[in-house]
Amino acid sequence: MKKWNRATCIFIAAALLFLLPIFTSAQTVITGKIYDAQTREPMPFVNLLLKNTTVGTSTDFEGNYKIITSEKSDSILVSYIGYQPAAKAIKYHQTQEINIFLEPAAASLGEVTIHPGENPAWRIMRKVMEHKDQNDPNYIDAYQYEIYNKIEFDLNNLPKSATNGKLLKSVNFIFKDIDSSNVKEKPYLPVFISEAVSDYYYRNSPKFKKEIIKATKFSGFKNQSVGQFTGDMYQNVDIYKNTMLIFGQEFNSPISYNWNIFYRYYLIDSMNLNGHWCYQIQFKPKHKQEFAFSGNMWIADTSFALERLEMTMPGDVNLNFVQAFSVIQEYTQVDNKYWMLSRNKLIIDFALDKKGTGIYGRKTTLYKNFVINKPKEDKFYDITSNISVDDSAESRSKSYWDSIRQEPLSKNEKNIYKMVDTVQTLPVYNHAYHAAVLLVTGYRTFGDFDIGPITNFYSYNAVEGSRIRFGGRTSDAFSTWYELNGYGAYGFSDEKFKYGIGFKTFITKTPWQQIELHYSDDLQILGRSDDLFGRDNILTSLLARAPVTNLTRVQETKFTYDRDIFTGLELKISYINRIFSPLQNNLYQYVGDFGQIFSKPNIHAPALQLYLNFSYDDKYIVANMSRTDVGTRYPTLQLQYTAGLQGIFQGDYLYHKIVLSISEVLHINPFGDTHYYIEGGKIFGAVPYPLMELHPGNETYVYDDNAYNMMNYYEFASDQYIAMNIEHHFEGYFFNKVPALRKLKWREVAGCKLLIGSVNPKNEQMLIFPPTLRGLNNGPYSEADLGVENIFKFLRIDALWRLSYLNDPNVSRFAIMGTLQLIF
Repeated sequence: MKKWNRATCIFIAAALLFLLPIFTSAQTVITGKIYDAQTREPMPFVNLLLKNTTVGTSTDFEGNYKIITSEKSDSILVSYIGYQPAAKAIKYHQTQEINIFLEPAAASLGEVTIHPGENPAWRIMRKVMEHKDQNDPNYIDAYQYEIYNKIEFDLNNLPKSATNGKLLKSVNFIFKDIDSSNVKEKPYLPVFISEAVSDYYYRNSPKFKKEIIKATKFSGFKNQSVGQFTGDMYQNVDIYKNTMLIFGQEFNSPISYNWNIFYRYYLIDSMNLNGHWCYQIQFKPKHKQEFAFSGNMWIADTSFALERLEMTMPGDVNLNFVQAFSVIQEYTQVDNKYWMLSRNKLIIDFALDKKGTGIYGRKTTLYKNFVINKPKEDKFYDITSNISVDDSAESRSKSYWDSIRQEPLSKNEKNIYKMVDTVQTLPVYNHAYHAAVLLVTGYRTFGDFDIGPITNFYSYNAVEGSRIRFGGRTSDAFSTWYELNGYGAYGFSDEKFKYGIGFKTFITKTPWQQIELHYSDDLQILGRSDDLFGRDNILTSLLARAPVTNLTRVQETKFTYDRDIFTGLELKISYINRIFSPLQNNLYQYVGDFGQIFSKPNIHAPALQLYLNFSYDDKYIVANMSRTDVGTRYPTLQLQYTAGLQGIFQGDYLYHKIVLSISEVLHINPFGDTHYYIEGGKIFGAVPYPLMELHPGNETYVYDDNAYNMMNYYEFASDQYIAMNIEHHFEGYFFNKVPALRKLKWREVAGCKLLIGSVNPKNEQMLIFPPTLRGLNNGPYSEADLGVENIFKFLRIDALWRLSYLNDPNVSRFAIMGTLQLIF
C-alpha cells in the first residue's frame, strides 16, 4: 500500500480547506420557526415546501424546522389548515434563518365533499369510541410517573410608549430581541417563571391520587399556593373525559361519546408517527360560540388511541378575558399496550380586550419513568393529604436541577429568571402589584402589616350615623405561621366605640390545622347574609334602600380548632359565647305567668359547635392565613351541630341545633349549568328568636345569591325549616342563536328560592317577637328571578318577583337588582 509523505498530506489538507466552502455553498440550508401571528406561540406539524420542488418538511413539537437541499428554488411555501398560506423568499445556496408568522384564516373551512358513502372520519371516530376505555389511562389499575412542569407568565401587548419610556428604562434590554418589523410581535414583560419536578401516583380502586413535589423553583410573585400549583394536580386537561372543566365552563371533548353532536370531523391525511401509522383528523365545532375546540388529532391505527393532539379555543366562544387558549399533547405507548401522556403544553392569553395589555401564560409538562400496574402498599395511600411539597423542594442545587430536568432551559428561559427578579425591583411593578392585591382583597401591605379592608373605613346606618373604622392584620412578612388582627370603629350618632381583636396560628400546614381566637364588641344585623359586602361597608350604605335600623349589640368570644381530616373533609370545633343586647327602643320582652310583661337586658348564649364539610376532590387557593375554595365537580355536604350551654358561663338556654346542607353545580351540556343549594335545620329545646334561624333578607339594590332578595331584614324566623335555592345559567344558549345578540355575549339566568318553616308555640313565648318579625305560618315563602349576566363582562341585572306573603305594605312585589361579577 502506497504511503503519502508529509508534503502530500499538507497539500491535500489545504485543497480540502480551499474547496470546503465551495462544497458547502452548493447546499441551501434553511432553519427557523413557525409562529401563530396572534398568540406568538410556535406551531407544531406545519407543512413547508420549496416552490417548484418536492423538497419539504414539517415543524416539530416546538415549531422548529430545517431544510437542506441542493435543488434550486426561490421561495418557501407554508400551509396549515385554518391559517392563511404564506410564502417567503429564500437565497439559493446560502445558509439562512427564516421565522414565519401565520395568520388565522378569516373564513372557516368549507365543507369537505364526500362521495356516495360515509364520511371516512366517522368510521375512524367510531373505532376511537370502541377503544376509548382501554386507551384511557384512568382505567388502568395503578400507575406512577415523574413530572417536569415549567410555567411562565408575561405581560404582553405592552404599548411602545411604555417600553421606551422612563418607567421601564432599566429593563429595556428585555425588549431588544423583539422583532419590531412584525406588528403582531408586540413587546412582553416576564413577571413569573417556575419549574417543578414531582412524582405522581394513581390508583383506580379505591380511587386515589397523590403528588409529591420534589423540587420547585420560581421567580416572581409568591405565596403558599405557588409550590402546589406548579405541580400537576391542579392543572390538567384530560381529553379522555367527555367534558373538561376549563375556567369554570364545561368544554366538550372531541373524543367524547357525544362526538358527533358537537363537532364536525374531516379526514385530512395519514402518516407514520414514531413507528405507528396514524390518521390525521381535523375537528371544529358544529355551532358558533359553543364550548368546544378546533384542531387536529392523530389517531394510531389498530389501537385507535390518541397519539398527538393540537387544539385551540375558537375566538367566538362566549368566554370572558381569555383571548386565546391552546392545548398541545403527545402520547407514548408504554409496555407496548398503555398509551400515556408524555408531553403537554397549555397556552393561555388573558386580557380585558384583544388590543389591551394582558397576561400571557405558558405551561409545558413532560412525563417519564412510567410504572404501570405496580401499586404501592396500602399505607402509602395516606388520605390526609393528596399533595405535598418536600421540605427541601425550594433549596435544590443547580447540579440537582441540571440532572433532573427532562429538557434543558433555553438561553432565553435562563435569562428570564434574571429578568423577573429585575422587574420586581421596578416601582411600576410594585405599584401595579399592590393595586391588584388591594382590588382583590381590600388590603394594602405596608411592611409587616396589611391595612384594610378599605371599603370598611366609612359606612352609615340609622343607629350609629356616620361610622368610621380602621383595621388591619399582620402580613406574611411578619410571619407565615401566625397572624394578629383587629379593628376599631366609632359611630358619631351613638358616640360609642366598637372593636374586634383576633389571633390565629397554624399547628401544621400539611394537613391544614389551625387555631383561632377572636373577640368582638360591635353592632350586627342578626341573620343577615355575610356575602353582601359586610354590614359596615361603604357600598352597603350607598346601595341600601333605606338606612339600617335593626341592629343588635353582640359581644362575641370565639375559639375555633380547624383541621382537614383528609383531603376534602374539613372539621371545625368551636366554643362560642355571645351576649345579645337590644338597642334604642327595642327590648327583649316576655309575658309572665299572670300576663305581666317583663324585659331582659340581654341574652347569654354560650355554645359548643361542630362543623363538617365534605367536598370530594376539592382544592384550595391559600393566601396568608386563609384559603379559598376553588370548587369541585361533586356535591358538597355540610353538617353543623350546635349545643347551647345552660348554667355554664352564665348560659340562659339549653338547646340542640342541627343544620344539614347539600350544594352542587350540575353541568348540562349544551344548556348551561344548574346551581342548587338545599338546607334543612331543626332546633330541639326552647330558645328565643335571636337564637332561631333568622332567614337572611336583603334591603339593598344589589342582588345577593345567599339571601332572599325580596325579603326584608328581620322578617321571618323558624326553629325548623327547609330552604331551597335553584338557579340555572344558560351561558348564552338562547342569545347565541340571535345574530343581533350573539355579539354582545350576554348570558341568561333564571332561578327561584323556596322556604318552608315553622315556629314551635313554646319558642314563640320565650320572647315577644318584634313587630316586623313573624313565622312562616301561612305556607312557604317563595320568589323568582330572571336575569341577564355578562353585560359588559362585569354586570348582572335581575328582575325579581315576590310570590307569597304579599299583603304586608312594607314589602315589594317586584324589583330590579344588579351586581358586579368577575366570571369567565
